[in-house]
Amino acid sequence: QAPLVESGGGLVQTGGSLRLSCAASRTIFMFNTMGWYRQAPGKQRELVARITSAGSTNYDDSVKGRFTISRDDAKNTVYLQMMSLKPEDTAVYYCNRVNSAGYGDAPWGQGTQVTVSS
Repeated sequence: QAPLVESGGGLVQTGGSLRLSCAASRTIFMFNTMGWYRQAPGKQRELVARITSAGSTNYDDSVKGRFTISRDDAKNTVYLQMMSLKPEDTAVYYCNRVNSAGYGDAPWGQGTQVTVSS
């Protein structure tokens, strides 16, 4: 199994919704804070949501109130429910284990493309 496998992206219109999934290896997932990152063309990768092993969540201001991160410990999977999507949400989305500095520190997966049309 690849360490991190993202899925669920696609093309949606402004205001639409998508649900992303990330299947992680047990070593990466268990007892760790997991996060969703995104990288738009020409921009740096940014952390948009994180969830601790206890279920506490934190969001970037740009997605607060629209995105919801969750995790299923039995499946080693983390989800990102995205609602009220905007064109500026267009990016490749990645998940990773989040270290104390906020960076993903496991090998990156291929990500999943999210495109929001205006």
